[in-house]
Amino acid sequence: MYSKTVMDHFKSPRNVGVIENPDGFGEVGNPLCGDMMSIYLKIKDDRIEDIKFQTFGCGAAIAVSSMLTEMTKGKSIEEAKKISNKDVAAALEGLPKNKLHCSNLGADALHQAIKDYEDRKAGKEPAEPKRSEKHVHTHGDHCYCPYCDAEVPEGVTFCKACQTDLSVQH
Repeated sequence: MYSKTVMDHFKSPRNVGVIENPDGFGEVGNPLCGDMMSIYLKIKDDRIEDIKFQTFGCGAAIAVSSMLTEMTKGKSIEEAKKISNKDVAAALEGLPKNKLHCSNLGADALHQAIKDYEDRKAGKEPAEPKRSEKHVHTHGDHCYCPYCDAEVPEGVTFCKACQTDLSVQH
């Protein structure tokens, strides 16, 4: 059972979107299991002036992303580094045990975005996100869309069910 706070952030997520030319970017998750989180940061005077997210996943993952952005906005970089998965889960008034991994994804995406910001500030070139997931059939010899779970034939690069390009994942 989800708390009222989880349901509120799922039904009315805050800070959804993309920041063009972000100062920091973090992406975590596994498109093959369905949860992907991207965090975009805009930093001014070492404070998080704006933060946006895009999440593809379950209601808990969306609620975690929304709460995480609310908790982070306006914080200094050092304060934001201290935000943990437990802090996010507590702010949401708890998550079911089988959904606690979502709070880990949120905190990991934030910390990755902060590291990206610090690397850029130090003059390091931002690395292209590398995904190491291997294409594995999890349901016998059938393939399924990582976004909507519809069955798709092997080699297909477009899911007709959810209108998503699968060429990167499939």
